[in-house]
Parts: sequence; structure tokens; C-alpha cells
Amino acid sequence: MPSLLLRNLVFTILQPGIVAGLIPFLIVKSDLQKISVSLFVFHHYLGFIIIIIGLLITLHCILQFVIHGRGTLSPADPTKQLVGVGLYRFSRNPMYVGVILILVGEVVFMQSIHLLLYTIVVFFGFHAFIVFIEEPRLKRDFGKEYTAYRHQVRRWI
Repeated sequence: MPSLLLRNLVFTILQPGIVAGLIPFLIVKSDLQKISVSLFVFHHYLGFIIIIIGLLITLHCILQFVIHGRGTLSPADPTKQLVGVGLYRFSRNPMYVGVILILVGEVVFMQSIHLLLYTIVVFFGFHAFIVFIEEPRLKRDFGKEYTAYRHQVRRWI
């Protein structure tokens, strides 16, 4: 279990950490000085709340992968069992929803059109990855169990 938690920590930093942390930072780094001047603006609070919700969803999903799936969020070290508990009862991809919420929160917080365009590209990238790579792999790995799950639970929300 400690090894699995460590692997998940590494993959969390590498995948959602880069997509929702490093790249957005690089996109808006020149605008960061404006934040300290106007820190008490409504959109900062709203953006921060959305970021926290997305972060909690993402962390919840990673924990479900450890506990119920006995694997990680990375396709290089996938779960051994299909995860259909927690938020996975309502969406087949809540971790992606969480990451998109983090990005939307950053867009609201920073009021950045560049970050909005990046978020849209990431969403469509996630969607294509899910449809063309992840879902076929899940069907191969979990067969009828995944097919039944797919018919019961929506792809997004």
C-alpha cells in the first residue's frame, strides 16, 4: 500500500500537476503581479472555490484508485480492478471533471482568455483520449463488467 500511494503521488504530480498546475502557471505568469493589487475581488474568491472543489474531486478519485482499483491514475500503471464507487457511480470520468474544474477555477481567478482557450483544448484532448484510448483499454481489461458499467454511468456528468 505505501508503494501504491507513492506511485500515485508521483503520477499526480506528473499528470494533473503539469496539466492543471505548471502549464497554466506558464500561461499566466506575466499576469501574476496583478493579483496582489486586487486580491479581494469577487472572481478571485469564486475561482478559488472552484479550484478547491476540482482539487477535492481529483484527490478523492486518486484515493479510490488506490483503495478500490489497486492501481494508479496513469495508463502506465493502471488499476487492477474497475472502480465504480464514490464519484465513479455518477461519472465514468470524475477525475477528468476535477481537473477541468481546477482549470475553470484558474480561468475565473485569473480572468485569462489564454487560459480559457487552453482549458477548452485540454477538455477536447481529454475527450479524445477517453474515447479512442481509455475506453477501448477498459473494455479489453474488464470486458463485460466495464460494458455494464458504461451502460449504467454517463461518460461525463
